[in-house]
Amino acid sequence: MASQRIASNIWRRRPSIFLPAMASPVQFEAIEQRLGWLDAPADSARQVADVDLFVSAVRREGFTDVVLLGMGGSSLAAEVLRDAPAPRPSGARLTVLDTTDEATIRDVSSRLAPERTLFVVASKSGSTIEVASLEQHFWSLLSSRRGGVGTQFIAITDPETTLAELAARKGYRRTFLNRPDIGGRYSALSLFGLVPAGLLGWDLRTLVGSGQRMATACGRDSSDNPGLALGAFLSAEVLGGRDKLTLLASRDLQSFASWIEQLVAESSGKEGRGVLPVVGEPFGEPAEYGADRAFVALLPPGDDATEAQARRLEDAGRRVLRLAMPPAELGGEFFRWEFATAVLGTSLRVNPFDEPNVRDAKTRTGAQLTQRGEAGNFRIDPPLERRTGCLMRMSRSNRPRQPGPRYLALLDYLPASVDRADVIARLRVNHRRATGHATTHGVGPRYLHSTGQYHKGGPNTGLFVLITGVDATRTQVPDQQYSFSSLKYAQALGDFEALVAAGRDVVHCHFETAPADLEGVLERAITSLTTG
Repeated sequence: MASQRIASNIWRRRPSIFLPAMASPVQFEAIEQRLGWLDAPADSARQVADVDLFVSAVRREGFTDVVLLGMGGSSLAAEVLRDAPAPRPSGARLTVLDTTDEATIRDVSSRLAPERTLFVVASKSGSTIEVASLEQHFWSLLSSRRGGVGTQFIAITDPETTLAELAARKGYRRTFLNRPDIGGRYSALSLFGLVPAGLLGWDLRTLVGSGQRMATACGRDSSDNPGLALGAFLSAEVLGGRDKLTLLASRDLQSFASWIEQLVAESSGKEGRGVLPVVGEPFGEPAEYGADRAFVALLPPGDDATEAQARRLEDAGRRVLRLAMPPAELGGEFFRWEFATAVLGTSLRVNPFDEPNVRDAKTRTGAQLTQRGEAGNFRIDPPLERRTGCLMRMSRSNRPRQPGPRYLALLDYLPASVDRADVIARLRVNHRRATGHATTHGVGPRYLHSTGQYHKGGPNTGLFVLITGVDATRTQVPDQQYSFSSLKYAQALGDFEALVAAGRDVVHCHFETAPADLEGVLERAITSLTTG
């Protein structure tokens, strides 16, 4: 890759390195319009003073809590910045709402201290349905308690979006306009990351300076280019049949691993190709992992458990790439992974900056909501049938599957529950031990903006278990004909349709009451999907 000048050609914005020669001018132009992330560290350095002034004013007025309403790339970097084990002055408490789950929204709503809470409405497109619905909910909630709530809302969006217009009309405190040529998942070092970082108390000059140093290092056509080296590793692994990127990380870095999951899966999962990140999977014995695994260990100082797992894998003959994670260098790590993912796109010959199947699922969700509004019911085809413990339906594709090991994706739309993590972890471990297959756990609708693209656009090797349930409450979205409960169910149904249309094998389990034996029901569903 160094000899082919991949790095310098990315910096020169040459779309031809990503796509086959027969690609259309429109495809080339689409890439040229999404390369602004290369300039984000330098741009952000010029914006630090402005963001610091804004944060100082917010603090002087007594705001202690921040609620960020966003999805995918508009929210994941903020979660990383909140959870990263980095020394920083105490800033605001940050709650990220990237869900349409009734229980979660009601819990946050009930705990609000309205006079001390700032709402950050973050959406690149400005029209994301989840973000728009959450904004309507919290605007209405605060307006019912006190007047003049506009000073408690800010927006982060692209120029001339519906959100920018809404913020002006409602009198938001501030609208931060991001560069339109930066895609959501490449926006960590833009205003989508910078503003939450400032509110959290990060030293923005340190954060951005780390990103600038990494950007400079990623400009070299040499093997000591850290972004090129990571991209070369990912490329070599996937071209060698190891396309399940298993991220070994401590609990403190799970948010960063989830950010990587979206970046890599949504960027690479197209044209029947791609890399599937495996995040949050409990560590296992080396013999449990299939031959399709690639391993990257994210190692902050003192993480002995992750280092020990990396050594066990290496002792068993598996290759592990170690990446040191000094807390002060998080900005650089954002840029390293962004650059490496672009490098991976040149190997796979895909556009790493679009997300065509994400739009498909959104369209199908909208159609389901329209169907319910007009007919009073959702379209469920094939129909659900009563089985032991749940209602169930299944679709198997007649299309030929691509060769290679399969993976299991658990797509979870159940009401939020602290107990479910242990159940899902056991299920994933048991399935890995029995089959050697990689497993992923996607919480809906959040995963639609990350692995959802890979599910439909990547290799057709997945087994999909979609899990829904009846909510205990129905909170109406103001000025809309649907509740959050209905919206979440429509998103699940829309994704089922999108998976079927993409020729995937999928089973849908729906629970009318809280499941007494979730693990057993899901194990039976997986068996029925694999054996018939």
